[in-house]
Amino acid sequence: MSSLLAQLQARIFSRKAISYRNLALGVIVVLETLLVCSALIPAQLWTRLIPLSSNSALNGPYPATIAPLITLLLYLLPTAIGFSCYSWQKALLLATLPAWLGLGIFAVAATSKVGAFYIFSSDHITANVSLLELFALLGSIGWLGRYFLKIS
Repeated sequence: MSSLLAQLQARIFSRKAISYRNLALGVIVVLETLLVCSALIPAQLWTRLIPLSSNSALNGPYPATIAPLITLLLYLLPTAIGFSCYSWQKALLLATLPAWLGLGIFAVAATSKVGAFYIFSSDHITANVSLLELFALLGSIGWLGRYFLKIS
C-alpha cells in the first residue's frame, strides 16, 4: 500500500506545471472565440437585445468608439496565436479553432430558424470556408514571423 501511495505521489509531483505561455494562449483563443461569436450574431438580434443603442445594428454590443479596436483584434489575435506556437500544426489548429467554434455555434443556433441544411447552401459554404481560410492564413503569418525571426 505504501508503494502505491509513493507511486501516486511521484506521479502527482512529476507533472509539469501549466506554463504562463500556454495559459495566455488559451485566454487568447477564448477571447477570439467570443469575438467571432459576437460577430456572427445577426444585426436584427443585436437591435432587439440592445434597443436603446443607436449603433447596435452596425457594431453589435460594442460602442462605436471601440469598434475599430474590435476589428483590429479579429485580425491580430489569430496572428498572435500563430506567433506564440512552436509548431505550424498547433498554430493552424489554434488560430482556426475560434472560427470553427463560432461557425458551429451559429449553425446550430440558426438551424431552428432556417433549416438543417442552411450551412450547406453554396453561398454559405463559400463564406464559411473563406472565414476559415482567413484565420488559417493569419495564424500561418504569425507562425512564419516566429520562424523567420528564429524565436524559440
